[in-house]
Amino acid sequence: MRILFLFSLIYLFTFSANAQKEAWFYLRASDTAFVPSFEKKGDYLVYTGNDARLEAALRNYKIKTFKKTWKHARKENLKKTFFVIADKEAMMTDLLQNAAHLFEFGELIAEEDKKIFEPNDYGLTSTIGENRGAQVNLDYLDVMEVPKAWYYTTGSRDVIVGISDGSVPTDDIEFAGKSKQIQESFLAKGHGISVAETAAGQGDNAYGIAGVCYDCSIYATNYGHFNNLKQLVELSRLGVKVINCSWGLAHYYETAQQAIYEMLENGTVVVAIGHNPSFIKTKGKKFYYPASYDGVIAVSSASHRFENYSENIQIEEDKGLYYVKNIRNYVGLTGGFKNNDTTQVPYLYPISIRNLNSAIDIVAPSSGLFRYSELVLRDKIDVSEFNQTSGVAPLVTGTVGLMFSLYPCLPADEVESIIKLTSTNIDDVEPNKPYAGMYGAGMLNTGRAVKMVFDMFAEKEPAVIENQRFSRWNFKLTSISEVLIQNQEFTEDARLDLTSKKRITISENTVLKPGALGKIHLKIDSSLEKECELQLRDPSILDD
Repeated sequence: MRILFLFSLIYLFTFSANAQKEAWFYLRASDTAFVPSFEKKGDYLVYTGNDARLEAALRNYKIKTFKKTWKHARKENLKKTFFVIADKEAMMTDLLQNAAHLFEFGELIAEEDKKIFEPNDYGLTSTIGENRGAQVNLDYLDVMEVPKAWYYTTGSRDVIVGISDGSVPTDDIEFAGKSKQIQESFLAKGHGISVAETAAGQGDNAYGIAGVCYDCSIYATNYGHFNNLKQLVELSRLGVKVINCSWGLAHYYETAQQAIYEMLENGTVVVAIGHNPSFIKTKGKKFYYPASYDGVIAVSSASHRFENYSENIQIEEDKGLYYVKNIRNYVGLTGGFKNNDTTQVPYLYPISIRNLNSAIDIVAPSSGLFRYSELVLRDKIDVSEFNQTSGVAPLVTGTVGLMFSLYPCLPADEVESIIKLTSTNIDDVEPNKPYAGMYGAGMLNTGRAVKMVFDMFAEKEPAVIENQRFSRWNFKLTSISEVLIQNQEFTEDARLDLTSKKRITISENTVLKPGALGKIHLKIDSSLEKECELQLRDPSILDD
């Protein structure tokens, strides 16, 4: 009996070890028309085409997946990229060498990057998932690394996302069984429908797209009540954890500010837009509310698609002027070239930059976002053409929903800190430099934000603070796990209040030099205990 048990352990260990060696990689074909044919036999795919060289190269491998994806595909390489899962890494090299007439590039996917989850409605960039939903490019969710967040959680029905906007049809397939309209609102041309879908539309149901926090519940209400935000307070008192406000006005009310404090104390985070007037009009001096109230996560828009401006240089035919559009991490949608010289780094057209100011906390993708209202109201697949901020806010709202879903006891006043600490620094992006201090901490990264919550409470790996430079804001963080700070700066007016149950390690390239208005407070408190357990999509993740 003991021998049999030992054999079982050895078998399980061997199976696990082999599974971990499974190779994931991307392959880029030489021709967009190339589509190899496969037939599924048992658990694996068998090549059924008539290319002898390809057949020979594939003969010695077990292939689980060989499918087209738009993920990580440059402009000229759209529809030429394949995602492959096979039993050996050598398959990629074999194809590049022995089927070089078909494939021009390959890239292995690192073990850490295999920790993703994709539902069956994850669009054209889907890799491990089978997209049976809308045929749209969801590369903006890829840039935010949302599948890495979904590895840990896809949301929870116990976490309610509030939508203060136009009405949301609670019987729609994407909202049915998980939503309520608390206060009636207007249709607003379907504005609320698209916002709700982006934040928390149902995922893995082979329809539409997956919202960021797609298993979260939704409470919808109207918008307005600018002086006291009573419709938001009502949601907070009903247990809503995060409220999306894709609206605002340019007037401050102290009563509304106090309402924000009340909601934060009640455990509710408010996300709101900095609004849409162009920078050429506002010049960083125009503030909108509730976004600019203290305690609100204020968002604005940035671009995401092309990694380098050289990938999307276009020409204005009438004037012969070259320009760029939708370049990743640029805070404007379009830009031009001094002296029309495309060898120089472009500058941003201020008219293509949405309202920025010192109250903005974070930016996120805005152009090319799926507009679910067009499908609901007009039976049409459509995406946003410009960079309005309305669609940005629900990306942040959904991220916050995932954070609360993973660890329901997460303090509401620490959410903004995590969002900022895990954002992508865009200060060194040359075209952004004239707008420094007005686009918040940088570009939203949902995957890192959710992973940081996991690391803070899983007690497996350190929670890492890295790769940012902060000279303002108050950061508060309480971690059960140890914390590692590296390649990080807190200077001038930045304040960091960090408590860990275990140790805090300050590693290389870390600068902790606050000025007269800043403060660094690091504390070890061995009496700290988790207030609740992590709620994982798959509990076995703790064993990874």
